[in-house]
Amino acid sequence: MFIATLIASQSLARGDISAAADRLAAAGAALAETTETDPGVAADLRFGGDPVAARAALEGAFPGVDVVVQPAQGREKRLLIADMDSTMITVECIDELADYMGLRAEISAVTERAMRGELDFESALDARVALLAGLDEDVLARCHDERVRIMPGARALVRTMRARGATALLVSGGFTHFADRVAAAIGFDRALSNRLALDGGVLAGTVHRPIVDAEAKRRTLLAALAESGLDRSASLAVGDGANDIPMIREAGLGVAYHAKPATAAAAAARIAHGDLTVLLHAQGIRRADWEADAD
Repeated sequence: MFIATLIASQSLARGDISAAADRLAAAGAALAETTETDPGVAADLRFGGDPVAARAALEGAFPGVDVVVQPAQGREKRLLIADMDSTMITVECIDELADYMGLRAEISAVTERAMRGELDFESALDARVALLAGLDEDVLARCHDERVRIMPGARALVRTMRARGATALLVSGGFTHFADRVAAAIGFDRALSNRLALDGGVLAGTVHRPIVDAEAKRRTLLAALAESGLDRSASLAVGDGANDIPMIREAGLGVAYHAKPATAAAAAARIAHGDLTVLLHAQGIRRADWEADAD
């Protein structure tokens, strides 16, 4: 048995739910049950049949509505692993640092290509960080305070999952100066990220090894599953860039969040309209059971 969850960023009409049921039937699915889990916002459609065909029939069919299709069993996850930049926060920190040096356009262009998978992540990171050489260390804290904003729904997602017994890991190709603060502010169990080298109170223009790259993110997911004795089906991974693809593919439910095309194509589900609370609806956790969201 599978569940197709419809989550509206604005309003989910009963006509949309009826139309979704018709689309599932046309795709060869046997509809078993329809439940409005959050009237006007989210609904579950339980069905038997081909989940790939069901996703194709529903995704993009309703304006402003995200769709998650997954097995009904084990939909609530016990492990969350999440990217940081443009996923748990609204900015790319390296681009914001570049702005303090007047290099935003140059560095953000490389960031965009790296996140699209057009450049090798490690080489692109080294090239961008080299341009930051000489930046005063104090600017890191200033950048965090002035520029970093938590993504809507991030606190509700992480705090609700942890309150229900899940482990939450922030795994970022960004920098510890930001990731450690972000992880604490949102409520993650721990964070893994890259360490900028310093020289006399300024950035040296290099990153300590080993680099937290796509493979490191995937290995972190697998290690966390092994440590907890969990099956991969119990994991949820979310990110937006090409360096998130391996962990998204490895997870029980891999989600692309307002993502680059390659990442969206690789994910089992994608959020194109709503905020991160879509992932609570997708797990069948009703709004009344969410932890208070201070976003």
